[in-house]
Amino acid sequence: MIAVLGVLLTTAVATTGALALFSVDRDLPVGTVRLSADPGHEGALDLYVPLVDWGVRFRAVRLPARLSIDLRSLDRTVVRRVAQGSVPEVDDLRAEAEDAIGSYIRLLVLVAGGSSLTLGVLVALALRGRAAPLRLTVPTAVLGSLLCGAAIVALLPPRGPIDKPEYYANGPEIPPALRAINQANTSAGAISEELNDQLVGLARLVVVPAGRSRAAGLPRLTLASDLHNNLLALPTLERAAKGGPLLFAGDLTSSGSEFEARLTARVAGIGDPFVFVSGNHDSEELERGLARAGAVVLTERGQMLPAGGFGEVVVEVGGLSVAGYSDPFERLRSDGYRAREVQDPSDAQRDRFADWLEPLLGRVDVVMVHSPSLAEAAVARLREEPPARPVAVLTGHTHVPALRTSENLVELNGGTVGGGGTGNLEKNQPFGLAVLTYADSPRFEPLLADTVEIDAVSGAARAGRTRLEVAPGG
Repeated sequence: MIAVLGVLLTTAVATTGALALFSVDRDLPVGTVRLSADPGHEGALDLYVPLVDWGVRFRAVRLPARLSIDLRSLDRTVVRRVAQGSVPEVDDLRAEAEDAIGSYIRLLVLVAGGSSLTLGVLVALALRGRAAPLRLTVPTAVLGSLLCGAAIVALLPPRGPIDKPEYYANGPEIPPALRAINQANTSAGAISEELNDQLVGLARLVVVPAGRSRAAGLPRLTLASDLHNNLLALPTLERAAKGGPLLFAGDLTSSGSEFEARLTARVAGIGDPFVFVSGNHDSEELERGLARAGAVVLTERGQMLPAGGFGEVVVEVGGLSVAGYSDPFERLRSDGYRAREVQDPSDAQRDRFADWLEPLLGRVDVVMVHSPSLAEAAVARLREEPPARPVAVLTGHTHVPALRTSENLVELNGGTVGGGGTGNLEKNQPFGLAVLTYADSPRFEPLLADTVEIDAVSGAARAGRTRLEVAPGG
């Protein structure tokens, strides 16, 4: 009995080894890809582009192994057409990918079956004797090889809905694990319409947006929001915020989960300092991680302290007095980081924000809040009864840049610095941020507002500059 179990174990080990070592290269319309499997992980289908060190993962494989498609060489002309959403190109790529996966699995079954059978028979011969007759061990080797091959055929091909993509990277410049949980429509089939969108998104990632040089002179702050896990935007953000504070108005992640929070260490190091308020796609756990990593995390109760608790409501940043308000719809760990059923602020929530802000007027220069809708009542009051000194209200959430001024009031939204997030690249939202130039002596005076948009496909940048006239009679 022990000999039979030993032979079965040998066939399983040989099959695992074949999964780990066997790979094939195939030519697809987009370039040359390498297909391989990596056993010992939760089953998944991986599409990976080494050129930009970015991949997307789908939990669509039932075998405890990752079925990987790595792009080894690139036809840029085809990728550019795919990035523009050319449906025939995407359909051809899907069909070719399906054929390549099928061919690879058929070869893998032959290699794994042959390896397991050979090693199983060798072990049977080595153990042969009265306690391990060949009439039992050799058929066991054959049976084990057949079972392993059947398991590969039944469990390795992607099946069921291809949805809920997770994004990751392997290189040193991007944290190694990043999960993006998107609200995507579920569809059936081995390669679904959702995968269509992700192929387009991955093609667009080949084009990294260009940076924008900063002008010297007066102090300035950079406003960004709605990264939604698109870490490819971070180099641009680093260049834009270099030498000054970066104020991030929420939605750094897609769900605020602990898995996504692995990106926070690098993000917290951008800007001098990095100042954060939560959005409806963030969580308190994410905020705590940012605070521990050195970020200035602001809430309506005060600055979140690394060791726990809260400090002052108004903090000094870049010569400015800054306060921030957490989004009331941020994700909850106790609810599995799911989106709240209600996302629009109520009148009571708007009034609470306005009541929170009122006693701060006169000692705060900048107020950060994710949703412009939450600040609606407060801003209406400030337009009707202007504050005695200038105040800038910085927001995000809408993914659309916006600038509005009135007496001693600036309302500024930088758009989405992540192009809407990696799961929404097919929507071709421009990458956006804003830069506010100001005087900080003898008091805060907003002078210039720059809004910058970068095309998600071409990398072309557009910038608009507005001279701010907010002083009474200005």
